[in-house]
Amino acid sequence: MTCSLAGAQEVALLSEKDFLTDMPIVLSVSRLPQRLDETPGTVTVMDREMIQLSGARDIVDLLRLVPGFQVSTSFESSAPVVSYHGGFNIFSGRIELLIDGRSAYSPYFVGNIGPGLQSLALADIERIEVLRGSNSAAYGARAILGVINIVTRHSADTLGAMGSARAGQNGIRDLQARLGWGNDSTTHRLTADRRSDDGLHGAHNQNSISRLNYRSDINLSGGDALQMHVGGYVIDSGKGNPGDKNDPGGDVNDPPRDGLFRSEFVQVDWRRNLGQNEDLLFRASHTQERYSDDFAYSLIPLGIKDSINIGFGGRSRAESLMVQHSLRHSEDLRWVWGGEFRSERITSRALFNRDDALKTDFSRLFGNLEWGLSEAVLLNAGAMLEHSSVMGNTLAPRLMLNWQVSPGHTLRAGVSRAYRPPSNFEQFGDVRYYWRGKLLAVNTLATGQVDSERLTAREISYLGEFPQWSASLDVRVFNERMDDFVVQAADKRPWYYANQEGFNIQGLEYQLKWQPWSGAQLLLNQAYTRIAPTVEFSTTDLAAPRLATSLALFQRLPGEVDVSLMYYRQGISRFIGAGWHRQPKMDRADLRVAKRLRWGAQRGELALVVQNLGGPYPDY
Repeated sequence: MTCSLAGAQEVALLSEKDFLTDMPIVLSVSRLPQRLDETPGTVTVMDREMIQLSGARDIVDLLRLVPGFQVSTSFESSAPVVSYHGGFNIFSGRIELLIDGRSAYSPYFVGNIGPGLQSLALADIERIEVLRGSNSAAYGARAILGVINIVTRHSADTLGAMGSARAGQNGIRDLQARLGWGNDSTTHRLTADRRSDDGLHGAHNQNSISRLNYRSDINLSGGDALQMHVGGYVIDSGKGNPGDKNDPGGDVNDPPRDGLFRSEFVQVDWRRNLGQNEDLLFRASHTQERYSDDFAYSLIPLGIKDSINIGFGGRSRAESLMVQHSLRHSEDLRWVWGGEFRSERITSRALFNRDDALKTDFSRLFGNLEWGLSEAVLLNAGAMLEHSSVMGNTLAPRLMLNWQVSPGHTLRAGVSRAYRPPSNFEQFGDVRYYWRGKLLAVNTLATGQVDSERLTAREISYLGEFPQWSASLDVRVFNERMDDFVVQAADKRPWYYANQEGFNIQGLEYQLKWQPWSGAQLLLNQAYTRIAPTVEFSTTDLAAPRLATSLALFQRLPGEVDVSLMYYRQGISRFIGAGWHRQPKMDRADLRVAKRLRWGAQRGELALVVQNLGGPYPDY
């Protein structure tokens, strides 16, 4: 249960017109700004009104409202986990995360977007675009199963001061302060916030996140624009098994402890206006990370009255340079193309048994063509040629045809191919334990022979608007064939990674938006997913629940009162990496009641949020 009070400029509710008739413009599918009915893929868009009405505390909670997504709330793996079409490990490594165009994918360990999803305060977000399906044709190997694109608010829209506070059960304590200033040509925003809680019941999960983010927007002569982002965050998360009344000591080999993840970044974008129908975008970014998780491991089970220090710490850094050219050739033809060079370095004696950095360079050429074959038919063709200094060249193409059957009703059909090279740990991991200078055990020893995963995705989708019923419907039918899937082999010790499994992910997902009566907004999502492995005994068959449902009702009442009710239901699944145990079905209901306040020119809100109205459910 939480209670918050904020003073800021008013955020309007989703109006009937905004909700249904204004087709959103998205940027994250083809790199071209496109209406939802023009994109080469199915996109879920959550704007800042929906973000506020949801009562969510972080981005991961919001992604429960996206069909096909599985999320956790545990910080055991450094940050809560997000997955699409399968929780294949305790990290989120097969989805790309973009924040204002910058990749926030952490290359550390096996790759993870979890920490990046914790790097922003929700109040600074303008919208979140989630492409449900592979998008390596536009963003490379890490987008093999999808892309989450977060667009922050323009600094000109957040002038003045804002503060918020939240307090609740389970140790919830959240504070935020924001200041915006500037003039007609230059505006700035500085946001500092901290959120903390006691985590999951039965786990050592006292968690806190401290963040500082700065954004500036500068209008240059000739229509050019310069944008700068600087920020950093620290995740201090509880880990390990604290035990219970029957075992007060907990697990001596997984003791309660704190893990620390720290990251800083800087990003500069320069958009050069070359005319009404043409522009250039230059982007440079730098990100650095440090991670620590150390504990004493008892050797008593081996007959030795001593312990050794186990650690998973290390650091990483990434630099990226990108140039992108967009051109509208005619009313029916436009394209975007460009290139990117990205360099990543990871240093960790604990994970690689070496002191020097592992370096991986990526060189990328990309392009997407949008061609109106007729008034009703639109062709999107795109591809990315990607070179990895470790794995060599791959080509990820995509072809999608959009047919507007009638005004407001669009069918899409398409196919794409994507690749994901193994992470540095999957390819080069070398974890050894020493006692008094002597080698005691080798936990992980990679073979260096892991090939890239391959995905062939086919989909048919439908996007329809029904103004007579104040409703819209988005349906996606898909078949995703994964080959050379990388798994942690369990046939012998030490552990290693290998290409062992192939499988098909088949299913249907839909999203219904409806205004059943005045002042109400209803959102219904469902995903039917079936994973069919190619081997008889597989760990992937229940990596995604067969059926998952989310339902949200937003209602405006007289007296400037808003009520939101969210319900989530997820079938049985097996989150691989969480012990490979079956996770029982989950039901969760959340409630938010808010009263908007006014003091002259000042605006505020008092809100009561109750998460998980029902009984407890297991998390991972």
